Amino acid sequence: MTKRLAPALVLIAGLAFAAVSCGPRAEAPQVGVNLAGMDTSVRPGADFYDYANGAWQRSTEIPADRSSVGSFYRAFLETERQTTELVMGIIQSNPPPGADAARIANFYNAYINTAAIDAAGTAPLQGDLARFEAIANRRDLSRVLGEQVRADVDPLNATNFYTENLFGIFVTQGLATPGEVIPYILQGGLGLPEREYYFANDAEMMTLRAQYRAYIEQVLTAAGVTDAGAKAQRIYNLEMQIARAHVSRAESENMAGSATVWTRAELQQRAPGIDWDAFLAAAQLPNQQRFGAYHAQAITRLSALVASQPLQAWKDWLAFHQINSHADVLPTAIDQAHFAYYGTALSGTPQQRERSRRALDALNQHLGDAVGRAYVERYFPASAREEIQGMVDNIKAAFAQRIRGLEWMAASTRDEAVRKVETIVVGVGYPDAWRDYSHYEVTADNAYANAIAGERAEYAHQIAKLGRPMDRAEWWMTPQTVNAVNLPVQNALNFPAAILQPPFFNAAADPAYNYGAIGAVIGHEISHSFDNNGAAFDSTGALRNWWTEADLAAFRAQGEALARQYDAYEALPDLHVNGALTLGENIADVAGLQAAYDAYHASLGGREAPVIDGLTGDQRFFLAYAQTWATKMREEALRQRIATDGHAPGMFRALTVRNLDAWYAAFDVQPSDAQYLAPEQRVRVW
Repeated sequence: MTKRLAPALVLIAGLAFAAVSCGPRAEAPQVGVNLAGMDTSVRPGADFYDYANGAWQRSTEIPADRSSVGSFYRAFLETERQTTELVMGIIQSNPPPGADAARIANFYNAYINTAAIDAAGTAPLQGDLARFEAIANRRDLSRVLGEQVRADVDPLNATNFYTENLFGIFVTQGLATPGEVIPYILQGGLGLPEREYYFANDAEMMTLRAQYRAYIEQVLTAAGVTDAGAKAQRIYNLEMQIARAHVSRAESENMAGSATVWTRAELQQRAPGIDWDAFLAAAQLPNQQRFGAYHAQAITRLSALVASQPLQAWKDWLAFHQINSHADVLPTAIDQAHFAYYGTALSGTPQQRERSRRALDALNQHLGDAVGRAYVERYFPASAREEIQGMVDNIKAAFAQRIRGLEWMAASTRDEAVRKVETIVVGVGYPDAWRDYSHYEVTADNAYANAIAGERAEYAHQIAKLGRPMDRAEWWMTPQTVNAVNLPVQNALNFPAAILQPPFFNAAADPAYNYGAIGAVIGHEISHSFDNNGAAFDSTGALRNWWTEADLAAFRAQGEALARQYDAYEALPDLHVNGALTLGENIADVAGLQAAYDAYHASLGGREAPVIDGLTGDQRFFLAYAQTWATKMREEALRQRIATDGHAPGMFRALTVRNLDAWYAAFDVQPSDAQYLAPEQRVRVW
C-alpha cells in the first residue's frame, strides 16, 4: 500500500456507523486466520510476528525468480493465474483488428516470441541510435532530451522519481495551484536505484558500482556498439555528475518544500544550459507557460550539465539508456545481462521469471485498462464491490469519530480534518470510465515498437489532461494490481479489485478477519491523508497549512516518537529500519489499524463476537493484520528496501499492534514481555 504525491503528486460529522454486509451470515463464518502458519509456542507479547507467522516463516521458501515472498505474493499468484487464463482466452478468440482484445493478443504474441526478437537483433533499435548519433550541438541535444521525456505514472515511485530519461513529467493539479492542472518536472537520469548508490562508501555499494560500470560495457557490447569500454566509462562518469545534481531522498519527500511553480521565462532563467524552446517543443509542450518545479534545485543543476558535459558523453548516455530501459524487448543476451545486474546483483534474485509471466507485466504496463476491464467483468462480482464499499463507509465514519474525540486538537483544525474524511473520493475495484487505446497501434511482430508506442500513448494520455479540470475520480492503478493507493492532491483512494481477495478479503470469513486484513488496508489508505505528508493537504487537495501551531507541534511530537520506535527495529545485525524515511507509512499503519478496529466493533452492533477455533474476535482481528504482513526477503532485497523505500519491511509493520491498547488485552501482554510498551509510549497519532 502506498501514498501518492498525486503528484503524490498524486500523495464525517454526524455520521452513524454504516451497517455492512459482512456481518452475520447464514452459514457459520470461517476463522480466516492461517492457523497452520502460526507458532503458538511463542508468547504473543514476546514476538507477535513470530507467534502469528513463525511456522509460515520457517517453512516458506522464496521462489527462485523472486527477491521476496509474502501475503501479497499469494494474491498476486491468483491474479496472475486469472489474468493468464483471460489473455489465453482472448488470443484463442481471434479478436477483430482494431479492438482492445486484438491489441492484447498482438502485444502478448510479439512479447513472448523471443525467436523473432533474437532474429531481429538490434535492427529495431537502430533508428533511435542513429537519432542520438546525429546530435551535432546543444540545441539538437535539447530536442532529443525532450523527445525522450516520458510520463511518471508509477504510484509506487512516489516522489523519488528516477527515470532513466533526464527529466520526467507528472501531470496533475499543482501543489500551489489549486484548480489548475500543470506538468511537474521531476529529476531523472540515473540507472541505479537512488543517488546514494553513487556515493556510499561501504564495501557493498562500492561493489555494486563496479558491477554497474561493467554492466554498462557488457550491454553496449551485446548491442554491437563499438568502443564499448571507453563509452561505458563516459556514461558512468556522466551519471556520477547527474547523481550529484539530484536532491536527496529526504528533500524529495518534502512536498511542502517542493511546491515551486515556474513560468516559462523563469524556467529559462533559473535553469540555463538546456535550450528549453527546443526541449519543450519536442516534449509536446510548446505553448505551456507554467511548470511545477518539484525538484527545483536538481532541475537547475541538471540543465547546467547539458551545457557543461561533453556532447559525446550525452550521446553515449542516451544510447545506453535506450537499450537498458528496453532490455526485455531486445535480444536475449541483453535481456539476460539486464536481469543478472538488476535482478541478481541488486536484489539477490537467482532466476528470471518465465517469459509468459513477464508478458503479463508488460501488458499491464501498456494496456492495463484494457486487461483490467476484461478482468473485472470475469472475476470481480458486483457483490464484492458493494461489500467493500460498505466497509469503507464504516471505517471512514470510525476515523471521523476518532478525530472528533481528539482532545489536543483545536476546533478549527478538527473541522477541516473531518471535512477531509467526508469528502474523500473512494474508488473500489475499478474506475467508472475506461481508457481509450484507439490511437495505440500494436503489431504482432515487433515487441520493441510496441513498447515505444505504448510509452508514447501513455505520455499523450497524460499531457492531454493539461487545460482541463482535475478529475478526482482518476485511477492510478489498474484493477488487476495487488495494492492500494492514496492520492492527496485528488483527496481520493483507489482499492483495485485484485487486492479484494484472500488473504486480504475473504467473503467466507467473519468480520474480525476482514476488518483486520482488508479493513486495515482501507484504514491505512484513509490515514495517508493525515500522515506527515498527507496532513499538509486540505479537503480540496490544496497544499496549505490548516493547522494551529499547537496542533501541528503535538502531531509532530507523536510522529517523532513513532520514528524512534521504528529506528530501534533491527533488520540485520548492521542494519536498522529508518524511522524517518518510513514515517508516513507507519503513521498510516497505526491510525488505519485503530480506525479499522473501531469500525469492526461498531459493525457488531453491540453483540459479542463469537469465539472461532478458540480465538476471540479481537484475537482474530490482530492475527489477520499480522498475517497480511508475513514477509520473507533475500538479504540484498532487504538492504535495498531499507535504503530506498518509504515502507518498512512487513515483519516490522506487523508490530504496529504494539501501539493499540486492545492488543494488550486480547493477548494478555504483560510488562515483562519483550514487546510491551508502557501506555505513555504507545503512539496514538489520530
